[in-house]
Amino acid sequence: MSDPHPARSIEREDKRGFLQKLAEFIHPGPDSTDELIATLAEAEDNHLINSESRLMLEGVIRMADMTAGDVMVAAPRMDLLSIDAPFDELLHQVIETAHSRFPVYEGERENIIGILLAKDLHKLQRAPELNIRALLRPAVFVPESKGLNDLLRQFRDNRNHLAIVIDEFGRTAGLITIEDVLEQIVGEIEDEFDIADDEGDIFGLPDRTFRVSGDTSLERVSEAFGVNLQAARDDDEGPSFDTIGGLIAHEMGHVPKRGEKFVFAGLLFVVLHTRGGAVRWFKVAVADVAPKA
Repeated sequence: MSDPHPARSIEREDKRGFLQKLAEFIHPGPDSTDELIATLAEAEDNHLINSESRLMLEGVIRMADMTAGDVMVAAPRMDLLSIDAPFDELLHQVIETAHSRFPVYEGERENIIGILLAKDLHKLQRAPELNIRALLRPAVFVPESKGLNDLLRQFRDNRNHLAIVIDEFGRTAGLITIEDVLEQIVGEIEDEFDIADDEGDIFGLPDRTFRVSGDTSLERVSEAFGVNLQAARDDDEGPSFDTIGGLIAHEMGHVPKRGEKFVFAGLLFVVLHTRGGAVRWFKVAVADVAPKA
């Protein structure tokens, strides 16, 4: 049966006014990614959006053309754990490399059999009889050509945070995390703590304490606070550490958490910020005069 009011149907399909149609004819919308990004810059200039919003929107647009292979950590730089390594070696590597998730291999590095969460090592501490294989999570494998948009959706739907990237021949090409993907949109996550290399790594605070980066060398911290961190260790024959973060985590005996306090070599270390199981920043003061955090 035909529509008794065809004209009304046409009006419902296009309700744009004459002036709007004329403006769109004179000023058509963007036809390419570059034009769209230019439009966002114009919107910022006109104070329609702020700079943070523009950068995030640009990140979303550019991410549409990116793949896992573009942002992955290449295989030679991957930090892997061996299924046959003793517990002490595993713990030392977790503390030193400062990740929260680790691919685990058996035999050759190519033979990845699962993912170990750093926090699960606590279970081995409490129950050494546990088999580390029982703690492994299934590894997720994705091709290098996997689009970041699709990968982000997969991470969200499957609640995974890490995937192993394989090349066209089925070999391990690298790994990628959900953080790697999100940083394409929002920039480096938690970068409010990041500082330029020439600005130093130990900062004086108004309350006479200091903010110290976790990757500051032991020599620099020892010199700055007039202590001998190496001599203060109980296990002289234990593993060596280059950074204050690695040493304090080892002395604490577990992966540090934000807000934890630890006294060592006459200094009070308060964990201000962690990332991937590693301490990014400490608050440090002389132990006997340290104010409450």
